[in-house]
Amino acid sequence: MEGRLQPCLHLPLSQELLTDIVDKAKDWALMHGACMRSKTNFSTDSLNFAPFTLLPSAFPRKEFERAVALQPIVNELMHKVAHDHEFLEESLRNTIKVDEFTGRLYKLYETIRKEGYGQRLSLGLVRTDLMLETVCDCKPLNCQTLCCTPTQPYCCWKQVEFNTIASGFGWLGPASGLIHRYVLQELGHPEMLKNLPENTALQGLCNGMLEAWKIFGKKNAIILFVIENVTYNICDQRFHEYEIRKLNPEVRVIRRNLTEIGNSAKLGANKELIIDGDTVAVVYYRAGYEPGHYMSEREWDARLLIERSTAIKCPSIHYHLAGTKKVQQALAKPGSLERFLSDSKKIDAVRLIFTGLYSLDQDESGDAGVEKALLSPEKYVLKPQREGGGNNVYGEEIRAAMMTMKDSEERSAWILMDRIQPPVQANYIVRPGQPVSTPQDIVCELGIFGVVIGDDKTIQVNKQVGHMLRSKVSSANEGGVAAGVGALDSPFLT
Repeated sequence: MEGRLQPCLHLPLSQELLTDIVDKAKDWALMHGACMRSKTNFSTDSLNFAPFTLLPSAFPRKEFERAVALQPIVNELMHKVAHDHEFLEESLRNTIKVDEFTGRLYKLYETIRKEGYGQRLSLGLVRTDLMLETVCDCKPLNCQTLCCTPTQPYCCWKQVEFNTIASGFGWLGPASGLIHRYVLQELGHPEMLKNLPENTALQGLCNGMLEAWKIFGKKNAIILFVIENVTYNICDQRFHEYEIRKLNPEVRVIRRNLTEIGNSAKLGANKELIIDGDTVAVVYYRAGYEPGHYMSEREWDARLLIERSTAIKCPSIHYHLAGTKKVQQALAKPGSLERFLSDSKKIDAVRLIFTGLYSLDQDESGDAGVEKALLSPEKYVLKPQREGGGNNVYGEEIRAAMMTMKDSEERSAWILMDRIQPPVQANYIVRPGQPVSTPQDIVCELGIFGVVIGDDKTIQVNKQVGHMLRSKVSSANEGGVAAGVGALDSPFLT
């Protein structure tokens, strides 16, 4: 059964009105930095607006509020996971044998752990991604919200993943809400603005970096952004840099890729990370999460140098590993949450958001996961240990992949997840160079941002700081905005 949410305005709009508001919205996006660099005609001298939905998308208010309230609990959980060596070791034991990239990360982690951490504190600028379930097995009385009605039969949302590295859209998330505020006002509906929640993700994430900088305790120290060799999502990064300067003009941000860090960085007498004579207080990774960011041993040496240093990392190597899909699958096993959370209400709240996550290791439970994938591939998503989007396998391709590796250790590099069936709704998607004519059925994915700072014994900072929404046409599998499939969106609370 396909569920449907009603859009915030009756659609379609008249062609005259549509043409006028799309032109205005495009210009607004361009003039306010809701932009990316083109992948097809790349130039550092020009920008395209990022794809966006013309209207904000309907989202149940109670579910949004529940997601916001749950984020500090998820922050606490993942912080404790990152600092539990036995759990990381057990969860990743089989994966690191067959996944070369995750294996390199784990080897780096083991090196640092044996040498002793140069910095005990970690900074997490994290994001929990979730989707509403169209058909929900739980009864309203078992939910934390009584939200099931004949017109809105969605009483639970499910976690897609937890992001610990390069959790983007801290600017583009709020920017999409600003586009929609402008559009609704231009369409003559200022009364609807109260249903667009405030979004302070940019300020919250930047304040998290500044809190870590303050804890580091050296006034002249800088913040280092680790970036890709070529940056397409430039506005999302630069607006963080500009906001840091705005919040504290004394703090300087520099941008370097791993190759440049490998060429110029060094450790001081007390393991300070020094680049061009400046001591680095905080390292914020916007790269380093996929194999293509490490072209040679120089880049791996740079990552090791950073991890050895006294700089506060976002994320530290153990935080990075905690965000792998295999660890998230291990957390869904019975009894795992009790290892990290003592409050039964917190445990129940987190368990409610987990969808089915299945091991593909070469054991009895892994064999059962393979059988599920072969029998009903349309019900699942096959996920590797990768970030950045575009890596998952869907539908009949799952069966083909399973047939190829079912008798191989390679399958331990993957997990199987229940495919979430979200409700659809009508909206217009505005893309550079493409006409906008008719509404399309889309599905939405909500991301909630969190900030957490602490070490293996204490958590000093733990808060929810904002959100982002991205949407894609309901027929698409992947939904990455930077990849050109998804679109910026914002929630219209119903």
